[in-house]
Amino acid sequence: MNFTLLVTVILTAITLVAAAYVIAKLLGPRTYNKVKGEPFECGIPTHGSSWLPVSIGYYLFAILFLMFDVETVFLYPWAVVVQKFGVMALVSIGFFLLVLVFGLAYAWRKGALEWK
Repeated sequence: MNFTLLVTVILTAITLVAAAYVIAKLLGPRTYNKVKGEPFECGIPTHGSSWLPVSIGYYLFAILFLMFDVETVFLYPWAVVVQKFGVMALVSIGFFLLVLVFGLAYAWRKGALEWK
């Protein structure tokens, strides 16, 4: 019973995606020109190559953001079951937060949070 429902959902999803793609190809506008293929930014024509090296600071900042974003995701289920597990839940989340604070302190000390 459950397997049949799963197959039905998957086939329906595939059918709807394929139908949307076919309809967009058949009814969508077709205007191809050289200007459309060029990189566009704020209405100003680009000069030179659009492939420029990106500072590593952006990547470090993104990784730190994801680290603390994942922390928030883990805190919600913990908050739901904290009363059920008692003191052990508090100890484990305290250790989890301590590791994150040490990670933040390390990144701060290394200058990962400074824009240069």
